[in-house]
Amino acid sequence: MNLIRFLGILFVFICMLAGCTIVIALLVIAVRFWPVLLILVLTLALFNWLLRRIGIQV
Repeated sequence: MNLIRFLGILFVFICMLAGCTIVIALLVIAVRFWPVLLILVLTLALFNWLLRRIGIQV
């Protein structure tokens, strides 16, 4: 049982590390290439507008 728990925690840690790496890489690309930053901001604004229109509070 301890081995399964260890493997589960290891999997969660690796997934969190990979997710953080992807977010940091996306931020570096967005700062380096301004059209990507513009698309990212517009996408987040559209998503926020859609959530407010549906009535979901985040």
